[in-house]
Amino acid sequence: MTKCLGFWKLESTDNNWDEYMKAVGIGFATRQIGKRTTSWEELKQDGDVWTIDITSTFKNAHLKFMIGQEFDETTMDGRAVKSIFQIEDEKLVHYQKSTVVGVPDSVVVRERKDDTHLTVTFEAIGKNVKAVRTFVKQER
Repeated sequence: MTKCLGFWKLESTDNNWDEYMKAVGIGFATRQIGKRTTSWEELKQDGDVWTIDITSTFKNAHLKFMIGQEFDETTMDGRAVKSIFQIEDEKLVHYQKSTVVGVPDSVVVRERKDDTHLTVTFEAIGKNVKAVRTFVKQER
């Protein structure tokens, strides 16, 4: 599952990004910032321990986890979730279970498309809304 490892810069975001953010309860002001933010993701693995460092022009996040083990996460937009990562069909799948009643769960799928592109698909469970962000590989 090392296909997703590396340093990636956001290249494009599809037209559903705002709809996804709205579906998971993100307010107007934060959505406006989210639509205009450039970000980078660095995915690393050291034995059983994985890290994802997300750096943006707005906010940064550091996720450290083991595949299949649940942990508490505060998302970049401030949602409190119980997260678990799985590997499914060469994809790194991130399940986010909301801890707030009425806020839908999410699934975030990272998939290497070719030698230089990684897609990150966000889905609001039960809301029929998906958004895709495409990243391009960068040298460190």
